[in-house]
Amino acid sequence: MSAIGVVSSCSCLRPGVWLLKAGMQRMSSFGLHTAARCAAKDYYEVLVLGGGAGGIAMSARMKRKVGAGNVAVVEPSKTHYYQPLWTLVGGGAKQLAASARPTGSVMPKGVEWIQSRVTALDPDKNCVWLENDSKVSYKYLIIALGISLHYEKIKGLPEGFHHPKIGSNYSVHTVEKTWKALQDFKEGNAIFTFPNTPVKCAGAPQKIMYLSDAYWRKTGKRSKANIMFNTSLGVIFGVKKYADALLEVIKERNIAVNYKRNLVEVRADKQEAVFENLDKPGVTEVHQYGMLHVTPPMGPPAVLINSPVSDQAGWVDVDKETLQHKKYPNVFGIGDCTNLPTSKTAAAVAAQSGVLDKTISLVMKNQLPAKKYDGYTSCPLVTGYNKVILAEFDYDAQPLETFPIDQSKERVTMYHMKADMMPFLYWNALLK
Repeated sequence: MSAIGVVSSCSCLRPGVWLLKAGMQRMSSFGLHTAARCAAKDYYEVLVLGGGAGGIAMSARMKRKVGAGNVAVVEPSKTHYYQPLWTLVGGGAKQLAASARPTGSVMPKGVEWIQSRVTALDPDKNCVWLENDSKVSYKYLIIALGISLHYEKIKGLPEGFHHPKIGSNYSVHTVEKTWKALQDFKEGNAIFTFPNTPVKCAGAPQKIMYLSDAYWRKTGKRSKANIMFNTSLGVIFGVKKYADALLEVIKERNIAVNYKRNLVEVRADKQEAVFENLDKPGVTEVHQYGMLHVTPPMGPPAVLINSPVSDQAGWVDVDKETLQHKKYPNVFGIGDCTNLPTSKTAAAVAAQSGVLDKTISLVMKNQLPAKKYDGYTSCPLVTGYNKVILAEFDYDAQPLETFPIDQSKERVTMYHMKADMMPFLYWNALLK
């Protein structure tokens, strides 16, 4: 989940139809791009920071505007991951290998791949610095650096993952440990956490809990499991329509929810998880576990903290309707690294990419951006091995649904869309 090569853990829905059509038309024009190097030039018309979903999608769009040789993507990772699949990998329904492809294979043909890491941004001089102390200048900059995971902010992690009975679907290094812990569970507390920070896909921490419940029912272990969802939030989900549906699922399946509980320590050798009660700062409680799934604290990439392009919290400071930077008109942001007030998902990236494409087109013509992003995001809430509640909503946390049905109902069709159709659309449409 680079930070999107790593994408947010939810799939794209509303943009899916046009993505599929566009992707089929354009697949033939994209070939393998295998050249990875430090900057071949010191100036590009469009420089993209980040080779995840947003970065690759926008580099493909910019290639068609200014020509492949005038676009470069800065991305250190050799592998690009479709992270929405990791929910199903952690639940044993998909293989990890299915989520990975070489970064070179998703890079638009002819676009320069600078396999390096950004160390500083200097928007006043229209340039960035890379880890090899080289400088690359640009006319237009697109920031798509994703979100960073911070397991180390929980005492006892990440070293605690060397012990059994603990996993996390948010990292390529720990997602298969979730499936192992799920299979090896015998009895006791099965604890699933949600941190006191922004996260990518707010539904993902719950999805593995519902899959665990389903797996243990299937294997006859459910009666020995006390499933607990310890969340730092005060609600189960931010959109009431879907929250009400999830609470019904939780009630039916006898799952305990503890609100305002933030994981602060893992004593993996003792199989103990320590939570702070956010309503009583400094007050902690300790729970023994037979399985623990950790959703790590998250935050903006280090290079963005105290950067001229970021707000006080470290997120890229963009206009929420146009995705243009509030101070630097030739700088734009997309995806998890921005301060857009919507859930951080791949669905959001898909919707944002269309708006940003129009914004940049007009800016290049010295015109004012007109297309407005409404905050659309989507999270297919997996509630079983063949069930999904399809949440789609906008900036105001109001449902913004694609289908003429009640999407708060668990549906088999939506599960197959999540598990099978969305990965196809991602690789063959969104990234194109």
